[in-house]
Amino acid sequence: MITGKNYIGEDLSSESLVNFQTFNPVLNAKNKITFFEASDSEIQKATKLASDAFKIFKQVSANKRSEFLIQISEELKLISEEITNIYCSETGLTEGRCLGELGRTINQLVSFAELLKEGKYQEVSIDNPIPNRKPLPKPDLRKMLMPIGPVVVFGASNFPLAYSTAGGDTASALAAGCPVILKSHPMHAGTGELVSSAIIRAATKTNMPNGVFSNLNSKGIEVGVKLVNSPCVKAVGFTGSLKGGRAIYDLASKRRNPIPVFAEMGSVNPVLIFPKKLGKEYAELAKQYAKSITVGSGQFCTNPGIIISFQSDNFDLFIKKLVEEIEQISPSCMLHPNIYNAYNLGLEKIKQNSNVSELTREINTSDKNFPKHVISHVSAEKFMEDKSLQHEVFGPCSLIVTCQDDKEMYAVIESLEGQLTGTVLAENNDTFLTQEIIDALELKVGRIIFNGVPTGVEVCESMTHGGPYPASTDSRFTAVGINSIKRWLRPVSYQDSPQSLLPDELKNENPLNIKRNINGIII
Repeated sequence: MITGKNYIGEDLSSESLVNFQTFNPVLNAKNKITFFEASDSEIQKATKLASDAFKIFKQVSANKRSEFLIQISEELKLISEEITNIYCSETGLTEGRCLGELGRTINQLVSFAELLKEGKYQEVSIDNPIPNRKPLPKPDLRKMLMPIGPVVVFGASNFPLAYSTAGGDTASALAAGCPVILKSHPMHAGTGELVSSAIIRAATKTNMPNGVFSNLNSKGIEVGVKLVNSPCVKAVGFTGSLKGGRAIYDLASKRRNPIPVFAEMGSVNPVLIFPKKLGKEYAELAKQYAKSITVGSGQFCTNPGIIISFQSDNFDLFIKKLVEEIEQISPSCMLHPNIYNAYNLGLEKIKQNSNVSELTREINTSDKNFPKHVISHVSAEKFMEDKSLQHEVFGPCSLIVTCQDDKEMYAVIESLEGQLTGTVLAENNDTFLTQEIIDALELKVGRIIFNGVPTGVEVCESMTHGGPYPASTDSRFTAVGINSIKRWLRPVSYQDSPQSLLPDELKNENPLNIKRNINGIII
């Protein structure tokens, strides 16, 4: 049952007079349930509770935390039908999309649970003393990664499950030993409450401290601002727009005690197409990319927003085929009228740019929140002159950039801002595909894809979902996969400590029986 209230740890609460409703974009109407925005008092209670819980939770063994994550996954399975119903009514997305995203959310929780059992994520290192070393003795040094403290996670608009309440940020933070305060996204507050109830039940059943998780509703930005400013909060996870992520990053840096913000802020994900690949497969590539551009109404952070190649007859054929394929795909519903309106505003700015030509036909539709698919074109020279053309337009559109030669393609790559992905479509011996091009692309992206599409992010240890700014605020970390746990950990060294005061992971007898680096050797 959805109450519309906030979870302050285990307790439901609704002190505020500020309320709101979610929106069904398919019906173009508000949903019936009323949600209560978290009050100042509730924010203070949740952050204080998280701070108190951290003192206990950071001492909970990795195996116990693993049981907690597994229990969350089991609780989600039990309410999958209820989640699907509210998810679809709040997003306009399909049941199939919901079940796929729920499956991914559950798999993420399980993968972190398995990681905790292995113990290697703590990077335990021991250097034994050499008291007789000259000219100075070497001390006993022991190091491991420790949880950073309570984490605020901002729910993402486009992934109500996998990047929101029990998504990758929450799962990785809980795995690390950090309590989570979830700033629920107002577009899918009902989905958020249902998932939160599963987390709370799991916490209770596995005897986790009260306050290990809270879920706070918010209509606007005020709750998020107050959470970021709370002295109890030690880090922030965010998936969303550059504007939102940058605002949070700036806010956190201005605190008396600044805290890290790990924000994934989207990108335009450039695609480079080389001549021999075009000559063999232009029609197949056009079909493949028409689907990639429009899947989920283009509401993916890895949507291929820029396609770059050389002026040629085959590239002209590819563009013509891409436009034909795009125009045959029926529009699908966007997540919310605000996103739909922002998309149209972005298209209008491109349309008003005299250097850009729109290639797709104007389509008149009376269906609210169902966007038109748009392919536009610009020369490489004009693209490099106008930085605004690199701004992400969140939706089913892509910009074609035509280069005259390999030097101009290299210059285009050099002009790009940081991106999540860069894709290369080429034969092994393709013309102009040089190491210089790949090296330039490597400096701009977190993931290079060969002969595929950027949409779709595999959840595994080798995945990087991040990139140089503005794709993310810290290119050293990933927001997807088990290595995302490292965002919520910090190294702590013990020097010449008595054995009795060491964490179990660092004691000589190794009571947890985990792999450790001892004097440079993994044992």
